[in-house]
Amino acid sequence: MPHDAARPGSREPRERRRVHRTDWMALLSGMLFVSAGVVFVSRPSVEPLIMFTILVGGLGLAGLVAILARVIRR
Repeated sequence: MPHDAARPGSREPRERRRVHRTDWMALLSGMLFVSAGVVFVSRPSVEPLIMFTILVGGLGLAGLVAILARVIRR
């Protein structure tokens, strides 16, 4: 019996597989907030102003990486 492309769930031989691209901004921001949470739990004596500065700087760096990744992809 020949391959029937009309069956549900079957794919066309020439169909391109969609590849999920990494969202670098979301990934790096999530890692930054998780690590900030770990620091606050393990060392509660850290100054909030210092942590805020690190978070804002980290978000800026994550945004820069996301922009560069988008430029390189094109």
